[in-house]
Amino acid sequence: MRTLDWVVLFLTLLSIVIYGIYKGKGTRTIRGFFLADKSMKWYTVALSIMATQASAITFTSTPGQAYVDGMRFVQFYFGLPIAMVILSITAVPIFHKLNVYTAYEYLEYRFDLKTRTLTSFLFLIQRGLAAGMTIYAPSIVLSVILGWDIRITSSVIGGAIIIYTTSGGVKAVNWTDFQQMLIIMFGMIMAFIMTIVLLPSGVSFTDALHVAGGMGKLNLIDFSFDLNNRYNFWSGIIGGMFVALAYFGCDQSQVQRYLTGQSITQSRLGLLFNGIAKVPMQFFILLLGAMVFVFYQYVQPPLFFNPVETRKIQEGAYAEAYEQLESKYAEVFEEKSKSLREYIDVKSSGDPVSIAQAQANFQTADNRANEIRGEAVHMIKAQSGSLATNDTNYIFLSFVIKYLPLGLVGLVFACIFAATMSSTSGELSALATCSVVDIYKRHIKTDGDEPHYLMISRLAMASWGIYGILFAQFASGLGSLVEAVNILGSLFYGTLLGIFLLGFYFKWIGGTATFLGAVISEAIVLTLFLLEYGFKSITVAWLWYPVVGCGVVIIAAMVLNTFLTGTNKQKSFAI
Repeated sequence: MRTLDWVVLFLTLLSIVIYGIYKGKGTRTIRGFFLADKSMKWYTVALSIMATQASAITFTSTPGQAYVDGMRFVQFYFGLPIAMVILSITAVPIFHKLNVYTAYEYLEYRFDLKTRTLTSFLFLIQRGLAAGMTIYAPSIVLSVILGWDIRITSSVIGGAIIIYTTSGGVKAVNWTDFQQMLIIMFGMIMAFIMTIVLLPSGVSFTDALHVAGGMGKLNLIDFSFDLNNRYNFWSGIIGGMFVALAYFGCDQSQVQRYLTGQSITQSRLGLLFNGIAKVPMQFFILLLGAMVFVFYQYVQPPLFFNPVETRKIQEGAYAEAYEQLESKYAEVFEEKSKSLREYIDVKSSGDPVSIAQAQANFQTADNRANEIRGEAVHMIKAQSGSLATNDTNYIFLSFVIKYLPLGLVGLVFACIFAATMSSTSGELSALATCSVVDIYKRHIKTDGDEPHYLMISRLAMASWGIYGILFAQFASGLGSLVEAVNILGSLFYGTLLGIFLLGFYFKWIGGTATFLGAVISEAIVLTLFLLEYGFKSITVAWLWYPVVGCGVVIIAAMVLNTFLTGTNKQKSFAI
């Protein structure tokens, strides 16, 4: 990056930290530290929810996901609007009525302490790993793109977050999320505009859409029902709804965002706005990836997008063979580019025979290019191992740093940092809240005063931040990060959702039956995961894990409850 880009990046990050400290000043109680004294308006709640959910993984990996697999990933979010309506009707009024700090406090009111502790523990495992991943994801990519050591990138990101979150708590988190979301969307819109501006003369946006569609990148909706297919309409509307219900209804990192709302109405408006805006936002980010794909049909892309692995193989035992592949790739790309121009030219003729022939020629050249790329990936795997052969997460940032104009490069990188800070700060706040309220205050020291708990809260938040930095510095081997983080969540969300649904709707189910049902559910989901990813024997797409987990909790608890009726106590606050 050039000097102006560094200035833009530095000033943006500095403004976030200063703004967070300013907005969070005056926090003297744990209610203020964890709930912002319930003072947030709906628009702050809404953008904070979106910013916490839309991590840097969203803006680094999602465009690459569209480049490689098309836009079908958007179907993952189809169930989200339905989930927002359900939660606005059910969870929001209950949590506000009980005036809880965490979602898991409700479970002790409804069931018992062991059920609350189990769900808190599951949340801490899942969200703790996710917090580390949200720092690791951009840190590893930025360290490669910028040439920095990962210890520097992770420490810069994590250190900045710790400064303003520990000083101002959730109020600082919410207001910086609001600021960061505005920065992020402005930067991504500018990047999208540039993908169109940089297209060759004579190639319009409509032409670009024709190319993307012809190459299968605008594969938005698939109505086929297939449990092995990760992304189709049914896995999105059903599985995606369960994921969203669990994420926004049972995950403290999201629940805490709308617990800060001034009223039930303000919290509901924040959730509903997120339900309306999230699908278009993801569509736009995926379309950005599709446009980057089209750009690279006219401008030769790297044979492999990860510059570190490319440099290794160019300097290693396969250097000569890789150079030959690059030469062949350049020749095939010229043929492919020529075929593409012919396809665009005949597209306007309306002659179906000519159009089909031109498209077939282009597809043949593209297949040859992909074969050469496959050979390159095989070489990289032979030299560095399979963990080095996924370059999806480098595609968008490679485009940014090579082709975007002065100043805009720094802005896009600032967006990546800002997205990391927004999602991670929300996670750290939630982890600290759960650690203090559900574990420390409930099990370790029950008679502390306000200053003591506030001090422990700040220490807990800083400790989780340090953990995230350490995770980022030592973790490796993840593939597509946007998938990895969602797969991780799917391992726990079904169980959490099933527990809360039992609490909301099944008044006769007791705590012991629910606790045992949750244990059984988690064991089954983890078994499915191991069978698919460990032993490659049974394949159930990860979007169905929450459906399975939720169903098992409910069914197992209902069966077990018939044998445990003598130990169950009826409790209030079920719907």
